[in-house]
Amino acid sequence: MKVIVIGGGPAGMMAAICASQNGNSVILLEKTKNLGKKLLITGKGRCNITSSLDMEEFIKNTPGNGRFLYSCYQNFTNQDIIKFLKEQGLEVKEERGNRIFPVTDKSLDVLSCFTKKMKELKIDIRYNMCVKEIKVSTNEGEKNVVGIVTEDNEELEANKIILATGGKSYPLTGSNGDGYQIAQKLGHNITNIKPSLVPFEIHDNKLAKRLQGLSLRNVGIKMVDKEKNKIIYQDFGEMLFTHYGISGPTILSSSAHLVRYKKIDEKLKNKNIVLKIDLKPALSEEKLDERILRDFQEVRNKLFRNSLDKLLPQKLIPIVLEKSGIDLDKQVNEITKNERRSIVSLLKDFEVSIKCFRPIEEAIITSGGIKIKEINPKTMESKLINGLYFAGEIIDVDSYTGGFNLQIAYSTGYTAGLLER
Repeated sequence: MKVIVIGGGPAGMMAAICASQNGNSVILLEKTKNLGKKLLITGKGRCNITSSLDMEEFIKNTPGNGRFLYSCYQNFTNQDIIKFLKEQGLEVKEERGNRIFPVTDKSLDVLSCFTKKMKELKIDIRYNMCVKEIKVSTNEGEKNVVGIVTEDNEELEANKIILATGGKSYPLTGSNGDGYQIAQKLGHNITNIKPSLVPFEIHDNKLAKRLQGLSLRNVGIKMVDKEKNKIIYQDFGEMLFTHYGISGPTILSSSAHLVRYKKIDEKLKNKNIVLKIDLKPALSEEKLDERILRDFQEVRNKLFRNSLDKLLPQKLIPIVLEKSGIDLDKQVNEITKNERRSIVSLLKDFEVSIKCFRPIEEAIITSGGIKIKEINPKTMESKLINGLYFAGEIIDVDSYTGGFNLQIAYSTGYTAGLLER
């Protein structure tokens, strides 16, 4: 059978490998001059390959239609991708948060495993090939794929086509959303496209600029709808202040939840969505008060403005001092119990008002895509057109950070490449 895979990311490469191993003649079309451009920048260039969690946990970590992936996750698991890489000579290691990385810390080595296998299978890889449309024939009311047409009007025949062109995030890697247009021409519906795993801008520009570059580790975060007094998302870990607002692993994961929150754009506009940071999550309010009291006893004759060096990062101290409302020229031994308690409250509940998501071009992944009701979850085949399959980020599925989204790519790609027509 002739199979054409459109898109040379991890989903497309895995689909091509699986289809070829099943004895098919496979052509992989990549619109740029290189494969796996987005794979190379994942994990800050180290490639967070997958997670060591059980596959059931992958579904729980996929707020974007996780149950749809059940069959794909059974077909190709996290252990399968680890085995695949080891067979190509690459060992992996586990780091904090169940994250799996190559022992070399180089995403290029992960990509090399895919390219090595495709070379071994003699897969026909064609670069700088932009697909304009997928050709379809109709026979007794049924639609079947017959081939593709490139932007240079070159035509290629196929019995099976796997569309794995990615989403709209990081367009410089080639994923600019053109796959959605191809699918729409064939009658498929595209759900609302939004950025996910994306930083936020905050309303207080001055605060962002003052705290720019500050990384906070081991903090608790809560995204809260103040209007409803509702916690939308909570997490523990690392976050970062930027010149426009906030980023970092916990913040990116919160965006995957917030993007689906009802009337989110309206609530952001009205300053109803806030980030609450617990700067000292390991300490109860009582224990934190005791800690501050001990620190104050050591510097009791100093001015209040010079009393928090042991407690907080330098960049954060002037902000906390100002927000406390305490006279900065007051001596530490003059601080009242109520004033000390106000500091405790501030450190346990440091609030930042969220303004908006950063642009989709800065998002790690795309939320939205081919409507899952139009795809067979067991095969990844279109329910509208025989022989058309989907894989990866083009589908309306997305997860938190931690290797989950790459696993979606491998698992859907493998499943799409599995079955012959």
